[in-house]
Amino acid sequence: MQDNSNDKKLSWAGAASVYLQREVITMIFLGFSAGLPYLLVFSTLSAWLTEAGVQRSAIGFFSWVGVTFSIKVLWAPIIDNLTIPWITKHLGQRRSWMLIAQLGLLFGLFYMSTMEPDAQIWTLALLATFVAFCSATQDICIDAYRIEAAAGELQAAMAATYIFGYRLALLASGAGAFYIADLYHWQLTYQLMALLMLVGIVTTGFISEPPHTASTRWGSLEKGLFERFDPKRLSSVNSKLVRAVIMVYAPFFSFFREYRGHAAILLLLIGVFRISDITMGVMANPFYLDLGFTKTQIASIAKVFGFFMAILGSALGGVLVVKVGIMKPLLITAILVVITNLLFSVLALMGPDLHWLALVIGADNLVGGMSNVVFIAFLSNLVNQNYTATQYALFSSIMTLPGKFAGGFSGMIVDALGYPVFFVYSACIGLPAILLIVHFMRKKSLCLT
Repeated sequence: MQDNSNDKKLSWAGAASVYLQREVITMIFLGFSAGLPYLLVFSTLSAWLTEAGVQRSAIGFFSWVGVTFSIKVLWAPIIDNLTIPWITKHLGQRRSWMLIAQLGLLFGLFYMSTMEPDAQIWTLALLATFVAFCSATQDICIDAYRIEAAAGELQAAMAATYIFGYRLALLASGAGAFYIADLYHWQLTYQLMALLMLVGIVTTGFISEPPHTASTRWGSLEKGLFERFDPKRLSSVNSKLVRAVIMVYAPFFSFFREYRGHAAILLLLIGVFRISDITMGVMANPFYLDLGFTKTQIASIAKVFGFFMAILGSALGGVLVVKVGIMKPLLITAILVVITNLLFSVLALMGPDLHWLALVIGADNLVGGMSNVVFIAFLSNLVNQNYTATQYALFSSIMTLPGKFAGGFSGMIVDALGYPVFFVYSACIGLPAILLIVHFMRKKSLCLT
């Protein structure tokens, strides 16, 4: 893990001036493009399905569409190394794949708008899966671009503006979608969301291809792995095949070699840290609607007010990391996530009380913003800079997979036990993350600070 210490102290004005850099500003628009599709195949889609009369158990299974985000590491090496005929020649490796993914998102979202959920549920599910696949592919490209487009001292600022753009997109695809659907209908909502993908497409056209070495790198680790195959006995074709396999394998080998016996437990922590809030999020919008809140109330409190609380939480998370390091804030936010899930259980017992809704939503988004920033800092410090794109894809894939799988059963749990018990359950499954963080805080040799 890398050392986060900052030897050179800057003035507040000097530190803030980093946000005027072109690369940093660009990440706002790419972050918006990355964030826009997420809710449209997750909680916003759940609300559309609820109003269309789709059973809650089926809505819960729709969350499995999000598993696509959790397995993107499977095709991340392809995006690193495979060129697209003609397009890559003119746009470069990162921009060509980014553009293909964005065009797929525009098409998929627009096609979803033509569906009638109650009559075309399977077709809608396939389209949602396609949109999730394109979105995950875009995430891989943007992460790689962010890492390669600027020097290391700009990375924190680029991550911050990326999150800001991402949150703006969540506001548009969350609150904005609810406002439009309340005034008109869901089909028009998804058509307008599809057109907003032009933000990412236009940005991709304006940015420059970053210098990158992922597709051509052949360092000491790769040479060492290649020599194990006795290269003198390999034919030309076999040599190229072995080299291709090594390029895919090296990032994973590097991680397990660096962390050795702790690697598997680290991956387990990455997998369970967000399981509680992801599982709860599947049923959030159906819960608000079933409790009796209107779409306008949900948009105003859960989306708009929640947006500003999440931004505040992100800022607080960044300050915590600077002041006390990563692990203590990681433990604090993991505990707070469990507590906020229990507040939802209280709201379920209280009924449609707007003041309680504001309190619960505010606390949930404040804690969510804090935990997101702290966790990104944690993952960024685990990454080996030689294999940033693929290793980050591995971490971001694993961090959502358990939550997406558990979320698929959320509708069945609500139907069987009700919302109060469901939120207690979603809180309890966050306890293993707390225990694992405590475990690593005791492992001084890992330099997890």
